[in-house]
Amino acid sequence: MRTAELSRHTYETDINIKMDLDGCGKYVIDTGIGFFNHMLSMVAKHGMVDLDVQAKGDLDVDFHHTVEDTGIVMGKCIKNALGDKKNVKRYGTFFIPMDESLSMVSVDLSGRPYLVFDADFKTEKVGKMDSQLVEEFFRALAFNAEMTLHVKIFYGKNTHHMIEGIFKAFGHAFREAASIDDSINGVMSTKGSI
Repeated sequence: MRTAELSRHTYETDINIKMDLDGCGKYVIDTGIGFFNHMLSMVAKHGMVDLDVQAKGDLDVDFHHTVEDTGIVMGKCIKNALGDKKNVKRYGTFFIPMDESLSMVSVDLSGRPYLVFDADFKTEKVGKMDSQLVEEFFRALAFNAEMTLHVKIFYGKNTHHMIEGIFKAFGHAFREAASIDDSINGVMSTKGSI
């Protein structure tokens, strides 16, 4: 079973996440941030990951701590659930067209944390969430999952479409990268470990 359950408690946030990488896309998500809930549900549905996220944060300050800390805990859950990465495909890339926008996400479950984030959002907020927090979320997730993650918006006008495309593309790319291929002998690396 490739599952994980982790919590993070600070003066700023209280985050509890359960994850099953081999699920069917079921989700229960409550972060107190409507648009963020919607985006995390895209990761679960399109990644076929069962995801339970319960997050309470100092939303009266702003949404930054809640979004970033959720990324931290999700990343750690991914790392724990992947285990030794035996028979894992390791790489995944996916493009999502969403009306006028085109998003791409590429994942390498490399054990080397890195983020390239190339997106020029047209508005500062979607709903009540700052658009710039999308990059903060994926940075926290990538570094704590120890994955290399490239995110790119090729073009778009509607910020909602652009961000939703990123989260959907991440779900699909991660699903591909984390999928099991029994023809892989050990891990997908000449080094013998990733």
